[in-house]
Amino acid sequence: MFRQINEIRRKTVDKNPLIHCITNPISINQCANGVLAVGARPMMAEHPLEVEQITGAADALVLNIANITDARMQSVQISARTAQANNIPFIIDAVGISCSSLRRSFIKNFLKSFKPTAIKGNYSEICALHDETYTSAGVDTDEKLKREDISKITVRLAQKYSTMVLASGKTDIITDGKTIIYINNGVPQLAQITGTGCLLGMLCGCYLAVDRSINALVTACAVLGISGELSQTQKGNGTFYVNLMDSLSVLKDCQIEKLLRIEVKNGEEF
Repeated sequence: MFRQINEIRRKTVDKNPLIHCITNPISINQCANGVLAVGARPMMAEHPLEVEQITGAADALVLNIANITDARMQSVQISARTAQANNIPFIIDAVGISCSSLRRSFIKNFLKSFKPTAIKGNYSEICALHDETYTSAGVDTDEKLKREDISKITVRLAQKYSTMVLASGKTDIITDGKTIIYINNGVPQLAQITGTGCLLGMLCGCYLAVDRSINALVTACAVLGISGELSQTQKGNGTFYVNLMDSLSVLKDCQIEKLLRIEVKNGEEF
């Protein structure tokens, strides 16, 4: 699999795709820098009166509902409609739906109207998308949720919505409803700086711009996880963040080959 990952990474650098990112002001700087680090171009426009034009010119679209506002909800739908009409790959990151009925309702209605290339969320958010009764406090992953349970849920959601699903956590779980892939890379320090979950969604968009298969999501998880491993430090979170951007910028094929920890299973088992 590392060969496919490195090929997608090379294609991204060669194509230098434009990624339209509608995200939140909390993580917007990290997201833009992360997109640049892997060889793509970020466009962070979110005004409802301009997003149709911006999305129409992009190679991929990333939608993130963290720090949601009325204007951002409107822009997300306009951009999704534009991407769908123009066959532009797009991913929706269901941030916070496990702790907010507003966000849960928005995502449910969004998925009735649009068919994203992929749906992303952490374990808690993916669980909330599947189970109306599930709630959690905050936007962090519920550590009590088990890999096996989330695996079943991701497969069911992928089949229900006819799309790919990424559940991020200690082990990232990716499925298209047929195959399920686990990426076991990463370090706890990734959770100690804000916006790394949002950044993962942006990397997915970068790689979907050049490859619309499950391998694009696998590449995003592998790149962020391995970069995190190469960046961990005792100096503190600020140094870790700088290291992370450096690692994303200069990650080598041989490091992917050496450090990738991946499992592939048949989704029908779940």
